[in-house]
This record gives sequence, C-alpha cells and structure tokens, in this order.
Amino acid sequence: MLRVGLTGGIGSGKSTVAQRFSALGAVVVDADVLAREVVAAGSEGLARIVDRFGDRVLAPDGGLDRPALGAIVFADPGARRDLEGITHPLIARRTGELFAAAPVDAVVVHDVPLLVEKHMGPGYHLVVVVDADEEVRLDRLVNTRGMDVEDARRRIAAQASGAERRAAADVWLDNGGSRAELESDVDRLWHDRLVPFEHNVRTGVRAARPDELRLVPSDPTWPAQAERLLERLRLAFGDALVTADHVGSTAVPGLPAKDVIDLQVGVTSLEAADDPTLVRRLQAAGFPRTGPVAFDNAKDGALWEKRFHAGADPGRPAHVHVREVGSPGWRWALAFRDWMRSDPAAREEYAAEKRRLAAAGLGVDAYADAKEPWFDAVHARVEEWVRVSGWEPARG
Repeated sequence: MLRVGLTGGIGSGKSTVAQRFSALGAVVVDADVLAREVVAAGSEGLARIVDRFGDRVLAPDGGLDRPALGAIVFADPGARRDLEGITHPLIARRTGELFAAAPVDAVVVHDVPLLVEKHMGPGYHLVVVVDADEEVRLDRLVNTRGMDVEDARRRIAAQASGAERRAAADVWLDNGGSRAELESDVDRLWHDRLVPFEHNVRTGVRAARPDELRLVPSDPTWPAQAERLLERLRLAFGDALVTADHVGSTAVPGLPAKDVIDLQVGVTSLEAADDPTLVRRLQAAGFPRTGPVAFDNAKDGALWEKRFHAGADPGRPAHVHVREVGSPGWRWALAFRDWMRSDPAAREEYAAEKRRLAAAGLGVDAYADAKEPWFDAVHARVEEWVRVSGWEPARG
C-alpha cells in the first residue's frame, strides 16, 4: 500500500485533485468527511459533545448545530481543545479503519486540509500539495463560493503559508490554469510515479535507476528534499536511530552531482540494523534493503561494513547508508561533507574530477569506482583539516 498525503489551501483545487485520484483508482480518505461523520446524529462523538457543551449545540432535528458550537469554541481556546480531544481520536480511529480496509495494492490518498499545520508529512510515502496564487484563490472563493472578500482573506491568512507548504511538498501541483491542465498533471503523477512507487513498496524493490551517468547542477532544494526523507527514516527507525544526516554531494551547496539524495543513519550496532522487524518497517516506509551486507572502500586498508537501503520512489532516487555511530565510515561521510562545505578550492577540485570522469562516458557503477583513487588521495587533507579546525561530528 502507498500512503499519499494530499493538502492545499482553501480555494486551491484540492477537491478537484482528490476527485481525479478517485477516478484513477485511488482509495480517497477525506478528513473533512470523517470529521462530519464522527459527530453525526446518533454518533458517539455527538453524545460526548453534548455531554461537554450541553443541549445548546443541538439543532432541532437532533443533529449538531455547527454555528452554535463554533461560536463557543472559537471564542474559548480551552473549549476548542476539549472539542478536539473528543473528535480527533474518533477521526484517527476511523481513518485507521479505512486505511486497514484498503486493498494491499492500493494507493490511499489522505485528503487533509491541515496536513502541513499538523506536521503529518512523515507519516506518508509522499505529500502532494495543490496550490495557486493567492489572488487566484481569492477570486475562486468570492466568485465561485460566494464568500465575502474579507472573510476569504482571513481564511487564507489563517492557514499555512506558501513557504510552509513548499517545505512539506514532495509534489507541487500548480493549479493556476484550467481544470483540464490540473487533471492532466494528476494523471501523469499517477501513472509515472504513484503506481510504480506502490508496486516497489509492496514488492520490496528499489526504484529503477538509469545506467547512464548524468551530472546536474547543484539544486538548492536538495536539503529540503533530504530533510523530508530523513523525517520518514526517523519515524521508521524509531529508537534504533541515533543520528540522521544528509551526506554526499547533494549535501554540499554548489557541487554538481547525480540527482540522488544520500542519507546516513547512525545506529548503535549493525546487529540492531539487522533486526527483521526494522528491515520490514523500512521496506514498508519505502526504503527496501538491497542486500544483507554492504561495504565502503576504506581509507585505512580495510573494508568498512555498513547496511544499505535504497528509495522505492521513482521520482526521488535516494540512498540510505546505515553505519555504526563512531565507526570510520560514519565519521568519514560527515568529515568529507563538512570539508567540502568549508573549502571552496577543494570543492572545485572535486567538481572538476566529477566532470572529467563524466566526460569519459562511464556508467553509474564505473563512475563510483573511478572516484575512489581521488578520495584516497585527499584522505590526508581531510584529516589535516579535521585536526586544524577541531572538527567534531555532530550527534544530533
């Protein structure tokens, strides 16, 4: 099963996207629908609300008088917390039931208006954000929904900002154009990314990777992409994780690289990383293990053992290097990254070496092997930088 979080500001077109996903075959779980369902007439939720707030929140037909309840909770933060304490667990329970009832090969799209505000992104394989310029959204709210202009502005202002949504988005759907354009974008996302991603998660295989080497210019969004992946890894590893870092070339601003995010997870022992329950949990989270044991080419004449997982998302290649905290390989990955960040001349030297090897027409695997002599040659320089700078690895 693939879990997709879907969100967007009011007037963004999120409902249109959810409808299109449903038409394509997704199981759509709508948080707003569930919020109404759990307080419907005769429900446990409504009974508990009446117990807390009294009959004044009941409509003449026995259902919930939403304006009356809203007038109470919006004026009293304590009352709002009490209401959320009643409804949120009920919504979560019903959401869990619907996810559990979905077919094993389903793409489940969870439509959540406050996904960003509640920082729910790490719980999904992918977060899709629908958005449009504020003036476009305002026009839709006023002319399509009949809202008062100032009320519409207040509602927009009360939600997450565009920058906050950008930071949470694995996929950004711009709905500044026509409905047909938006649906076409959804169709491409579905067929090119979500369907193969679901298959990879379910079967426990990494996303297909090209044999051809392609270096791309440094992307300023790489750190934010890495952080979203790291948050998912923190959730999947749980207490087994000690450190989690963005490493490799995409972690160095200004350095060209293959468009692959390298991540390092530090653990107390590789035996802990081999726990079958953890390995299954990582596979379910979209990070299948590629083999029982992996090694780095060491700089001290030995092989540095690690565990290696790769991303299952065809739209975001990622490598996860699992190493023991304090081990030579764990330390080298962090020291080399920080040396690259601190020394522009060394960074340009490495970039030139990358370009030289790429120009030779090497494939991805051959390129990785061909860089090892350069790493060996600069090892002493890295260690000297460590000594002179007093560098110590962060263990956050």
